[in-house]
Amino acid sequence: MKDRRWIALCAIGLVVLAMLNLPDAASRRVKGAVRDGISPLQAGLRGGVRETRDVVRYVRGLGDLALENRALTEEIAYLRGEMRMAEELARDNRLLRDQLGFMRRFPNKLISCEVIGRDSTGWWQTVRLDKGAAAGVAEGRAVLTTEGLIGRTTAVSDRTADVLLLSDPSCKVSVRLKRSGEFGLAEGQGAQPGQPPAVRADYLLKTADVQPGDEVVTSGLGGLFPKGLPVGRVAEVALDASGLYQTARIELAADLGKLEYAFVAATEKDLAAVRAAPVPADVVLDDETDYLEGEEP
Repeated sequence: MKDRRWIALCAIGLVVLAMLNLPDAASRRVKGAVRDGISPLQAGLRGGVRETRDVVRYVRGLGDLALENRALTEEIAYLRGEMRMAEELARDNRLLRDQLGFMRRFPNKLISCEVIGRDSTGWWQTVRLDKGAAAGVAEGRAVLTTEGLIGRTTAVSDRTADVLLLSDPSCKVSVRLKRSGEFGLAEGQGAQPGQPPAVRADYLLKTADVQPGDEVVTSGLGGLFPKGLPVGRVAEVALDASGLYQTARIELAADLGKLEYAFVAATEKDLAAVRAAPVPADVVLDDETDYLEGEEP
């Protein structure tokens, strides 16, 4: 085996020496033949190198595209977050403007509050406000939104107040039909799962003119709720089982499921008590934004 290798190497060496000693004409012909013979191999190698270079560039370009795509995705996510934040700020600003305008138009003194919680045992029973006795909130006061009445205050602490909602069966309100002037007593009927809260007006005279779509407002009787607060509209009218009076199902003006802000209708006595009491260092009372009556004081 080794002998064969030596013989092949010697033969190649002899061929090379012979080619080097050929005359110029013959050498040119041999070199041309060799070039022609290896030209396909050179072309193939050159094409392979070019393809390899193109593949490398393509792969590198894919990497760059991946990086660019990730950067664009992150930028889109950031811009979407900024857009959502801007929309939320615009919404809050619109709500605050509506509330301020409502407070200026309302004849009673109002205390602006934020809804900070709900009773976990009954979604339609109570909500909790972020202000209490220290801000002038007292028990048994009407609570409303810019759309209409939502209930009355019950348990009041220094810094919070619970609101019994109109949908609670223990919440009763004397109401009046704005069109016909008929009186009735509205009370909550609770809510079924997946259903809006129900309120029913009872003790409407059998002969009373009650029609679907009639606006229902507070009557002012009893002194608990100011007169004329929007409650809702009549959705259905029926004769009571006893046949003595009519009942009306009321669609509430305020959406009890989307409460974020509310106003407590305070009396001058409530606010006078707050002004007379020493104010804690960490409590700030702002008459211009929290207590308004028609115009700025």
